[in-house]
Amino acid sequence: MKQPLAHRLRPRSLSELVGQEHVLGAGKPLRQTLDAGILPSLIIWGPPGSGKTSFIRLITSAPGYEPVFMTAVSAGTREINSVLKQAGTLTLGGKKTVLVLDELQHLNRSQQEILLPHVEDGSIVFIGISTDNPSFALNRALLSRTTLVVFEPLNEQALTAIIQRALTDTERGLGNEGITINKEALDYLVVTSNGDGRKALNAVEILAGIAANKPDKRITREEASKLSEVNLLPYDRKEDEHYHTISAFIKSMRGSDPDAAVYYLARMLESGEDPRFILRRMIIFASEDVGNADPVALTVAVSAFHAFEAVGMPEGFIPIAHAVAYLASSPKSNASYKAYLNAKADLKRRGYLSIPKHIINPVTDLGEKLGYGDGYKYPHDYEGGYVEQQYLPDEIKGTHYYQPKDIGYEKIIRAYLEKIRKKT
Repeated sequence: MKQPLAHRLRPRSLSELVGQEHVLGAGKPLRQTLDAGILPSLIIWGPPGSGKTSFIRLITSAPGYEPVFMTAVSAGTREINSVLKQAGTLTLGGKKTVLVLDELQHLNRSQQEILLPHVEDGSIVFIGISTDNPSFALNRALLSRTTLVVFEPLNEQALTAIIQRALTDTERGLGNEGITINKEALDYLVVTSNGDGRKALNAVEILAGIAANKPDKRITREEASKLSEVNLLPYDRKEDEHYHTISAFIKSMRGSDPDAAVYYLARMLESGEDPRFILRRMIIFASEDVGNADPVALTVAVSAFHAFEAVGMPEGFIPIAHAVAYLASSPKSNASYKAYLNAKADLKRRGYLSIPKHIINPVTDLGEKLGYGDGYKYPHDYEGGYVEQQYLPDEIKGTHYYQPKDIGYEKIIRAYLEKIRKKT
């Protein structure tokens, strides 16, 4: 039975591995280490189809190493202990054991503690593979004794090279079958593969089968688009892409770039993100990052939430996009947010200080006897609705937690506060 194209085209050397030049390019420390015949313990983190498995198979095939492949989902403590015991007694042909553990994010704490001393004393080489951020799953001790290697999604240049190799390689690819591809189809496959080389090769293999029955044996964009009518965006609400995208979304709004903000909004919504999650983040953003520079921003964000609840999808993106464009284009101030953090820090540092008696409401006879409310000045009885009066405890009298910025509506607030603060 013929093996899948993606399997047949696995690289046979590091020089054939496409992509990841930032860590495996000529002169990079890891590449120099591997070229010197040294295999350190590694944690490989990256998305599917970025070349993690191919890379590991290459480096563990070197003389003097015996790889043992396991998955953290199915490997129990007993199985891991068995491998470690064999490694200690050199029952694997005298070669150094390389324990390759896939789906590393599922490794529990007790299993990590079992591995730790063997990784530390070098009795095994440990290689973990994860599509999730390993810092969330692994303890610091194990992370500190391994080298973290981050694989990026394959870029357009790498994906183009992979597809072209598949069509021209006469030994392992489709080079003997006379299959060609339109530039439009090639570009489309590169985009819809979303950095996943395996996905690109699987698509090429299917499309080549269709093209083989045509007189011109040519892959067209129309055929490629029919193959990928489903959502191809690499997004999972529980995975790293979720956190990366919402971070980019918030930072784009904070940076007053409505174009980028709307792009990331579309990327999330089209990938199936919960619109309510996005809207909740927008409400927080309206207060934290826009604040009093534009007090209307919070109203816009809250209104967008209610509008979405009333409309739902598919039209619900309209009020969300409306609000995103407004928030991104608004003047920004985090002064009110910082005011709270500053007050909170004082509270932790000084504890609960005594409230001035004159601003405590004397709701009981005892309160009146204690002097609560004595000397309180009602601001509305004075010109301009303001009268000089102490509100903070004596120990922090004169502290200004809120420092309005000279931007947007907050400029007006700042001018007013400067005017009345001069009277104190």
